[in-house]
Amino acid sequence: FFYEEAVKHAEKLLQIVPISGKKKVFYTNSGAESNEGAIKVIRGYFKGSRQYIISFIGAFHGRTTGALTLNASKTIHKKYFSPLLPNVIHVPYPYCYRCPFKQEYPNCNFECLEFLEEWIFKKVVDPEEVGAIFFEPIQGEGGYIVPPKEFFPQLRKLADKHGIKLVDDEVQAGFGRTGKWFAIEHWGIEPDIITIAKAVASGLPLGAIVGKEELMSLPPGTHATTFGGNPVSLRASIEVINIIEEENLLRNAEKVGSYVMKRLGEIKERVELIGDVRGKGLMIGIELVRDRRTKEPATKELSKVIEACFKSGVAVIGAGISTIRIAPPLVITEELIDRALNVLEKVLVKVSKEVLGK
Repeated sequence: FFYEEAVKHAEKLLQIVPISGKKKVFYTNSGAESNEGAIKVIRGYFKGSRQYIISFIGAFHGRTTGALTLNASKTIHKKYFSPLLPNVIHVPYPYCYRCPFKQEYPNCNFECLEFLEEWIFKKVVDPEEVGAIFFEPIQGEGGYIVPPKEFFPQLRKLADKHGIKLVDDEVQAGFGRTGKWFAIEHWGIEPDIITIAKAVASGLPLGAIVGKEELMSLPPGTHATTFGGNPVSLRASIEVINIIEEENLLRNAEKVGSYVMKRLGEIKERVELIGDVRGKGLMIGIELVRDRRTKEPATKELSKVIEACFKSGVAVIGAGISTIRIAPPLVITEELIDRALNVLEKVLVKVSKEVLGK
């Protein structure tokens, strides 16, 4: 269906996405649907000549068949549902706290990228057969994992070298969550396609694929959706953009997020259960471990912390193996976040003493 709100919204959206030049928008209902559409965009653009897609271990891109194939964060997501999409290859993500190559950043020579170039592209698939690399700028379900500042610029360089497109899944990290409109802006690169949902309409069903015009110009009828871009959600999303701008919520996410990181750093010094604190803006992860030396995941302890916080009036959820997500509303104040952090600290201290005796 055609609505005036779609045009108005697209005009605003295209002003804030970090893709230069001519762009197009395709509206969907969800993040999974956006990623499904992006797969079709890539394969349609290359007309079958580049049939492979690369995704990352730890990734979460949705629960429909194509998006599900890109996932690699928990086996339960895929259990019972094979066969899935063919020609998808998973490679290690720069999870520096648990580097799969047993390296230490910054003296690691980015073996995760070296692995892609030297092993995948030389032994598994020719890069000329790869259409796109799908990624989350900060992995969500994988554990709120934040790559080093050099990673995405180097990935962009590698992709350009081989003519591979980059698809940036901003469903969790986008729309102000990290203190930028889109999380990839922290790394200063431009993806070729961005997929959007969740916060774009503050919870109403809306998603979008935004990409360079040459990629998004498939023949009419190639892709469609009945309810994508419904006028109620579009109108809500226009107001979301207006409110974020008028109330300076990007700055608030950055400011309050910095405060949270500082406080969590102080709490970490007192609580042995905390192994790592990482994040940008108001997208922060606290990884719990039973032993800081071995980094044994504190999986059961995570459940205890979540339950105890909930009983004390603070809602947190887990991610990855043993990570607490801190992802409050963008309007939150330092005073209110302090109340939540006070509760969280008490719970962490109690659980840490019960489990570790310290």
